[in-house]
Amino acid sequence: MGFIGKQPAKAAITSTDITDGVVTAAKLASDSVTTAKIADNGVTTAKINADAVTDAKIADDVVGTEHLTAGEVDTTALGADAVTAAKIADDAINSEHYTDGSIDTAHIADSNVTQAKIADQAINEAKMQISNAPTNGYFLSAQSGNTGGLTWAEAGGGGIEVANQWRYIGGASLSAGTEVFVTSDIEEVTVTDTAGQGKIGTSMSESSGVFTFPSTGIYLVSFNSNQYVSGSTRYVLSRIQVTINNSGFATIAEGYSGINYGGGGAWYGSNSVQSLIDVTNTSNVKVKFSLMSAGDATLQGGSSENRTYFTFIRLGDT
Repeated sequence: MGFIGKQPAKAAITSTDITDGVVTAAKLASDSVTTAKIADNGVTTAKINADAVTDAKIADDVVGTEHLTAGEVDTTALGADAVTAAKIADDAINSEHYTDGSIDTAHIADSNVTQAKIADQAINEAKMQISNAPTNGYFLSAQSGNTGGLTWAEAGGGGIEVANQWRYIGGASLSAGTEVFVTSDIEEVTVTDTAGQGKIGTSMSESSGVFTFPSTGIYLVSFNSNQYVSGSTRYVLSRIQVTINNSGFATIAEGYSGINYGGGGAWYGSNSVQSLIDVTNTSNVKVKFSLMSAGDATLQGGSSENRTYFTFIRLGDT
């Protein structure tokens, strides 16, 4: 290339040789502006394209809460299980944050369901721990030794539940020193036998003079006998005997009638003995009656009135 005058010396172009504003984007080669060419704080938000700052461009732990717009972090921005207990403020979770049915027994501390937390009329029979199955007409009773401390029990009527009489209708002979058990010629006293007489509740049952109780409980048992003598018999002894194991019997009450025989015809006497019997088991606890005289005597019976008879009255529970 030709020059007019002196050829200029060869030298590098410095920033002072470039007029401000003459280097346009078109003059810059691709990827020619490196980080070293960018002044500190030289990149403003206006210089960054929308969506240009990706996850990869953000250093770990540099985005603080002050950089988040209110309401900007939604559920899609949270990783699974990312909200731990440490991230939840105290008293921040209300009932609207619980899914229906999500609170089970494992989440309820012991003794935390207080009376105030139970709705009125919310406790039904199925929610109560009771030792036995219900029966219509029964009431709930406290039984500390049973499961749950509660048991369905038959309601007492507030009065006598069993009152029952039986009578002897024969005429057995008694001989001196021989114990005679009343084992036959026994009938229940009912209104069909004698007008005006009756009973309450379930009857006793009888077999060969042994009486079985209809239910457990405390019973008043009475034995009234009438007898007569025609000779010098001084007394007649009557007894109530009980078994508690459906086997061996023992005397629990006895009484004497003194007969002062004066000669000529029959001389009469009567006995009355009674005892309270604790019937804890109707299969094992049973009762029977016997007599013994000092001499010859005759036990009186009757089918139209009570002469020699047995009375059973249930007074209460065992």
